[in-house]
Amino acid sequence: MASIGADLCRKIHPEPLDDFDRLPDSLILFIFNIIGDVKALGRCCVVSRRFHSLVPQVDNVVVRVDCVISDDDPSSTSASSSSASSAADKSRHPITSLFRIFFSGLFKPLQSLSQLIIPSARRLPLSDDFDCEAEQNIVTHHSPTQVLKNFNEIKLLRIELPTGELGIDEGVLLKWKAEFGSTLDSCVILGASSVVQSSNTTANSSDNGVESDNGSIPESFYTNGGLKLRVVWTISSLIAASARHYLLQPIIAEHKTLSSLVLTDADGQGVLSMNKEQLEELRVKPLSASSASKRTLVPALNMRLWYAPHLELPNGVVLKGATLVAIRPSEQPKKEVAGSEANWVASAFEEPFGTAARMLVKRRTYCLEMNSF
Repeated sequence: MASIGADLCRKIHPEPLDDFDRLPDSLILFIFNIIGDVKALGRCCVVSRRFHSLVPQVDNVVVRVDCVISDDDPSSTSASSSSASSAADKSRHPITSLFRIFFSGLFKPLQSLSQLIIPSARRLPLSDDFDCEAEQNIVTHHSPTQVLKNFNEIKLLRIELPTGELGIDEGVLLKWKAEFGSTLDSCVILGASSVVQSSNTTANSSDNGVESDNGSIPESFYTNGGLKLRVVWTISSLIAASARHYLLQPIIAEHKTLSSLVLTDADGQGVLSMNKEQLEELRVKPLSASSASKRTLVPALNMRLWYAPHLELPNGVVLKGATLVAIRPSEQPKKEVAGSEANWVASAFEEPFGTAARMLVKRRTYCLEMNSF
């Protein structure tokens, strides 16, 4: 009688239907793709079994890295805060070795996600997933390749490092953007010895050579170490870009659906990008690794350099010692950086630095060459 009464009660007072369950999978996936952040998606996947099944289908993923730890660092397996602090210090110096990326506090939600993605002889109840998380509580770092293997249909991938690799003095501007296929396709570097407001330099503008600036590099540029500094900027940027490219190859090999890949940093110092054709090129033609370190071999290069001792932008920002370098492999046909090519150089940077690039390419061009390294 009690069971009959309960059934009758449910018919009279049915359980409320969650309106969220009415949403189609396509709409939920659309929301997940807007979220993008891999940590947020990892938390979403523990909400329900439906979310567990949908998160791996997300095609727009953003990975924000908490810390960077050297391959040679024995503390990389430790969960202590001291090891994380040490890793943060090392993240400024990735030139001599390839760095592994780890995600602090990300393993547990992704561990739950992997429980439902990996085929199993039995279907685990949700409570078992959480028990598994408790057993894995000692793991606090997870590599990007392992994290991303849980996603099956990634098309757009953006990875953001916590800092730029190049340690530069305060006030110095250094930005670069590189495009790769199986090797370097192009690179644009913008630098300045200092960035100030025009009000701070108006009084001594004549001392900066503004009135006598004829578009040529002054003699002092060669004698006071200015040229040597720009060479260091260029080589360091190329090494940082080639190290990032080397790091990405296992991710590219595993995710055949990728059509766009960007590896940047929170400082906005450097951006490595690969489009669909470049990604496919790397899969078909393996990269050439440098024998000296874990990075992609940089081919012989043709470089074009523009310099301005004092470059005032429309927004009032002044770049002292402004330098722009456009780089392409020597084997590519030589092109004049004008018209669409000038737009290619300028589009490498967000404003106001895109404007700075457009102003610099109108000045006298200096051509340089660099051997493979």
